[in-house]
Amino acid sequence: MKLPEQSRFVIYALGIFLCYFLYGIVQEKITRGRYGTEVNEDGSIGARFTYALALVWVQCFCNFIFAKGMLTVKPQKEDTTHIGYYVISALTYLLAMVSSNMALRWVPYPTQVVGKAAKPIPVMILGVLIGRKSYSWIRYTCVFTIVVGVILFMYNESKISNTPAEKTGLGELLLFLSLSMDGLLGAVQERMRASSSPSGQQMMLAMNFWSTLMLGFAMIVTGEGKEFVYFATCHPELCIHLAMLALCGALGQLFIFLMVAGFGPLACSVVTTTRKFFTVLCSVLLFGNVLIARQWFGAVLVFAGLFADMIYGKKTINNKKSVANKEKETEEKKKLIS
Repeated sequence: MKLPEQSRFVIYALGIFLCYFLYGIVQEKITRGRYGTEVNEDGSIGARFTYALALVWVQCFCNFIFAKGMLTVKPQKEDTTHIGYYVISALTYLLAMVSSNMALRWVPYPTQVVGKAAKPIPVMILGVLIGRKSYSWIRYTCVFTIVVGVILFMYNESKISNTPAEKTGLGELLLFLSLSMDGLLGAVQERMRASSSPSGQQMMLAMNFWSTLMLGFAMIVTGEGKEFVYFATCHPELCIHLAMLALCGALGQLFIFLMVAGFGPLACSVVTTTRKFFTVLCSVLLFGNVLIARQWFGAVLVFAGLFADMIYGKKTINNKKSVANKEKETEEKKKLIS
């Protein structure tokens, strides 16, 4: 039995929230923790994991295996999507992630928050320009309200970094590149949905296949692959953490591609943007932290935008169903008359 669209949307959104919440915990354990008992020159104990490309490569490779396994167990109709769409999608996805991570070394914290929260805007703009997608003014208003609310809620003046002025321009350029790649990825995915409508599992399989190849080549060229293998050999406990990260990431990415395939890149970007907002909000409610007036106002804007978008989306779905039913009735009448 096929679930209603609203039920599927809620399930996919909760899946994304939960999987990436656990993903973040394991990722922090890997990147901020220490491995081994050797004493360093500064007196600290243990070695840090610093292999960013290898970490993403492991994730992409495991996602590919996960998707391949699902499609083997439950085969689907042939994927007729042009290979170029998947290559461009994988490249834009990797460029967005790499440039975003690099930008964090130079941009101040508020710029980082604004950049991450504004992700749905380039997705919507490039979706119209390249993806041939159209949105109503109500949808634009809802998305803009959500973005402003997240920015107001997450902005924290106390975390402004002492980044040198000459370095800030480079960070902002990288952040702009990341947002542009996010928007281009969404536009390409809209074209994919319109041309061949691949399933979430098929999109996950193909994109991770090309991402694995691209990252593998980069690791060989930079020499990071050899260093990563040596580090993992010296610290076997890393393999357990990587396995946990791969499981959380694979399930989370599956829900993301199911969301994209079923509801489009814009809906997915809104969900992933509000994920951090809800994570912080839950932390505030559980641990009794105090919110200032600006954060309360931001929270109200986020919920107002989300509920307005849900209500508008429900009306749109009902209107489409009524139009489809009328067209079906008209076709049946024509058959009876003929």
